[in-house]
Amino acid sequence: MEDDIVQQVRRMSQLYAYTSIQMHETVARKAGLSGTDHKYLGFLMQKGQMTAGELASLTGLTTGAVTGMIDRFEKKKLVKRKFSEDDRRKVIIEPNTKNIMALFEPLYKEFRTQSEALLAGFSKKEIKVLESYFAKAIEIMQSTTKKLEQP
Repeated sequence: MEDDIVQQVRRMSQLYAYTSIQMHETVARKAGLSGTDHKYLGFLMQKGQMTAGELASLTGLTTGAVTGMIDRFEKKKLVKRKFSEDDRRKVIIEPNTKNIMALFEPLYKEFRTQSEALLAGFSKKEIKVLESYFAKAIEIMQSTTKKLEQP
């Protein structure tokens, strides 16, 4: 592949990532959260209930930082702590999907509408190319993350 094409795609990818961070930070502030809290709440929504330890492992945060984050979420009624039935020492964090969606849907409504209109302008073949690129790029990022996490 030509070097200038690779550089062009790399610049656009970086710009997309930076712009995404800015948008999500703004949405988070409007919702009364930090950008990272907003994204970690997304992890909970995607993965479903989990222990604080599992969330710490998933996010790379310390258990203390996760406890503080869960406290903030609980105050806003976005999650609920419950004890595991098989081990009362284990605390399960359960996302309150209804409250989370009520908080974020109005903030994302216009973005979703515009994104859907944008995608509607692409052919099925073009959508497959986009899906392929993102799937492979995600694999590369996950692989890089795993390698960097190794001692």
